[in-house]
Amino acid sequence: MPTSADLDHPQPAPITVAPGDGIGPEIMTQVLRILEAAGASLAPQYIEVGEQLYRAGHSSGIAPEAWESLHQTRVLLKGPITTPQGGGYKSLNVTLRKSLGLYANVRPCRSLAPAVSSLHPQLDVVIIRENEEDLYAGIEHQHTPDVVQCLKLITRSGCERIVRYAFEYARSHGRRKVTCMTKDNIMKLTDGLFHKVFDEIGREYPDIQQEHQIIDIGTARLATQPERYDVVVTLNLYGDIISDVVAELTGSVGLAGSANIGRDCAMFEAIHGSAPDIAGKGMANPSGLLQAAVLMLQHLGQTQVAARVQNAWLCALEDGLHTVDIFRPGHSLEKVSTKGFADAVITRLGQEPSNFKAQTLETVVNAAPAVSAATSTSTKAQPVQQLVGVDIFLRWHKGTPHELGEQLTALAGERVQLKLITNRGVKVYPDGQPETYCTDHWRCRFVAPGSVPAVGYGAVSFIDVLALQHRLSDAGFEIVKTENLYLFDGERGFSLGQGE
Repeated sequence: MPTSADLDHPQPAPITVAPGDGIGPEIMTQVLRILEAAGASLAPQYIEVGEQLYRAGHSSGIAPEAWESLHQTRVLLKGPITTPQGGGYKSLNVTLRKSLGLYANVRPCRSLAPAVSSLHPQLDVVIIRENEEDLYAGIEHQHTPDVVQCLKLITRSGCERIVRYAFEYARSHGRRKVTCMTKDNIMKLTDGLFHKVFDEIGREYPDIQQEHQIIDIGTARLATQPERYDVVVTLNLYGDIISDVVAELTGSVGLAGSANIGRDCAMFEAIHGSAPDIAGKGMANPSGLLQAAVLMLQHLGQTQVAARVQNAWLCALEDGLHTVDIFRPGHSLEKVSTKGFADAVITRLGQEPSNFKAQTLETVVNAAPAVSAATSTSTKAQPVQQLVGVDIFLRWHKGTPHELGEQLTALAGERVQLKLITNRGVKVYPDGQPETYCTDHWRCRFVAPGSVPAVGYGAVSFIDVLALQHRLSDAGFEIVKTENLYLFDGERGFSLGQGE
């Protein structure tokens, strides 16, 4: 990436530009006008992504030839896109993030008061969201007519990368504290791993304050006391939600941009959607995409242009020239169109804001700090993995939990025993509660005879597991899924059922 002073006209940086759908083309046009007027040294290549590509038969919203540009430039400035509902279409954003290894989603949000009305004038929070895993793996199945499933996949290596990135970001940006948010009181293995890794890596950064909060109370406090937070690191789904919450607190979700950072590539985008209801009406706020472009310029080393654009943007906001989403009668001076706002920014290039600290080459820090490579799990001593049972999921609707339990107990044989049956995670056999609502989806846990969670589990062979499934199938049971139960160095690698 270029590192020379950008106002001295370095070699133009190749970037890929995807205008997107809905309001995407109109805000992209205005953002590129601003960048050109500010002196950005860019060599854009244009690609089409989004709804038209979906309709043309590309299930991920991108054509094969577009990847050639992305592999060449390794930098993408992307407008919002529309993913058609139904039909098996996959999210283009998720496809790009995962395919290009963009593991860190960085979303800076700060109050622009008094220029933009906000209840929290001290808000200055950076949300760092894990960008490749969690429920966004998009692995879903329908098991029965009544039950569908979405897999939540969390890896230790993924946790290590994003947590280390958050601490490195905080240190390089002069941030004082990193807060981890999970729901590990419920999801003890997946979210529990994220929390555990946060504690482990946090010990390497004694100069930075650290805390963990459960995501529900953390979200509530972000909404009411955002000034108590600095950098927040969290999993994919939670990060998507809370970054919109915090961005909206600044005055509008339309003000926020984001950087998607990987080892080799980067993508920059507004955090809002394509807003097809206002497309073509000249109402859209280009600020979110402009902020993404500022992050892109920082990433490219063109920090002087980034500061020049940022200062002009702040001046336009200070002068009360606001698009409809942030216009407030009696507070704003004039309601301007998408192009009108871009014109206001261009007119103010070279000016510095009155109420905000002017951005300079020294204060605009690169959006992609150097990150130490997390230790690969392949280089660590591998734990001993021992099979101790199996969860067999059945579609069944022919009687009570007790009747199912009696049938399965008789079919278990001598090498395994039925430990419990749950329905939607709650134990219904043995000793279930009659009030528990049951659907047609049953998890039936089989373990070695004599196994007790508080004491220990006996080993089970895979042949025993296969033989059990054959017996159940021969008896007319419909198996919709199985999950093997393992110990890792003697530690349970599966959750207990509610009531187990």
